[in-house]
Amino acid sequence: MEKMISEKLQPSTVRVLKAVRESEIGTFLDAGTGNTSDDILLHKQQQTSPVAIGDEVKVFLYRDPKGRLTASMRVPKMREGQVARVRVINTSRDGAFVDVGAERGIFMPFAGMRGRVKEGDLVWVLLYSDKSGRLAVTMEVEDALRRASRSAEGVERGTKVTGSLYNYGDNGAFLFTKERYIAFLHFDEMTYRPKVGEEIEVRVTFVREDGRINVSMRQQKELAMDTDAETILAMLTERGGKMPYSDDTSADVIKAKFQLSKSAFKRALGRLMKSGKIEQKDGWTHLKEQ
Repeated sequence: MEKMISEKLQPSTVRVLKAVRESEIGTFLDAGTGNTSDDILLHKQQQTSPVAIGDEVKVFLYRDPKGRLTASMRVPKMREGQVARVRVINTSRDGAFVDVGAERGIFMPFAGMRGRVKEGDLVWVLLYSDKSGRLAVTMEVEDALRRASRSAEGVERGTKVTGSLYNYGDNGAFLFTKERYIAFLHFDEMTYRPKVGEEIEVRVTFVREDGRINVSMRQQKELAMDTDAETILAMLTERGGKMPYSDDTSADVIKAKFQLSKSAFKRALGRLMKSGKIEQKDGWTHLKEQ
């Protein structure tokens, strides 16, 4: 009979089933096999409201610790095709499980992950049914977020917004903000490499014609120059007052060593030279004695 159940009713699915009998521990739901021994238990602890015989109940199906198909009225808070930012419950070699408000976590296959996730991470996911009809989630949410987004028309440069990162591209990362804007964060505008799912505050640097925004984790230039100059001075002090980096150093090396774009690095060097704190000789930068 277990085979008959598995062909019609699967774990990790939501179904509407009829309550047919009661017991001391809960209510049994009709599995549709014609055999009462196949009825599915809806335990009292998994009932969110009273259930009477004859009621049709929307339930989430899952396997209990003994492998039996069991029901709960705690169904996913998301609908299929919806996206939400949810918490990772645990991970395995094959994927991870995330909390969507159901009795049990929903599986995210490894193929649906963006980068590595770990227990406790908050990530954007899309709820869908796999080939067997079971609910699953994926972090491939670009199309769904695009449909859910709104235009940032009228947003001023310099405005601070908070968003969570949902994907990396060739040149940077994409965020979905609390205002439902889609934001692009170039690698040069990062002060560190945030992970997928992380929520960060950024500054709007440009509003595009398509209604999306470019953003930066860096401060505005005047404030950023002070911070960048301190970074360079710290490097010089650590290296005994000299370093093999100057205006002529490649952008890739500057990015790797200082986490700065070459233009930001040169601006900070210029400020330090103008104030008489450093000098450059033969491709090296030296700290002047004060």
